[in-house]
Amino acid sequence: MRIGVISDTHGDIVSAEKAIKAMGDVDLLLHAGDTYRDAELLKEMLNIDVIAVKGNTDFDYEADLERIISIDEKQIFLAHGHQYNVKYGLDRLYYKALETESDIVVFGHSHMPLHVEEKGIVFVNPGSVSRPRGGSRHSYATINIEVDNIHVELLAFE
Repeated sequence: MRIGVISDTHGDIVSAEKAIKAMGDVDLLLHAGDTYRDAELLKEMLNIDVIAVKGNTDFDYEADLERIISIDEKQIFLAHGHQYNVKYGLDRLYYKALETESDIVVFGHSHMPLHVEEKGIVFVNPGSVSRPRGGSRHSYATINIEVDNIHVELLAFE
């Protein structure tokens, strides 16, 4: 299964569309929050399966703050990350991954792309398609899940 991952779109549908087109064919799109409405619009506009969570700026939306998704015998924990203080480290997300028996953790909030593996758990932050920070560029990620393999790519675009 090939999964596209975006986060922190903040109303910039044009950049989100650019990222999605650059991904090529994906079976599913994950949106890790800020702005939840963008995920809804992208689902309608592009006729693509989207699973999203709301972020710290999504005050007006009744939506999940986190989701657990099972795909090809792998468990994905999806959250925006603000409630886990991801700007200061991954410890709280790591323990949440253990608690939820997740193989992959997808999050956003920092607007900086990150891919690390810690004790068998894959952490993916696609960065921001609209407002990159920390010297990063507009970015997104793809995750390919095969039976015994998880392959992550962090990709940037102009």
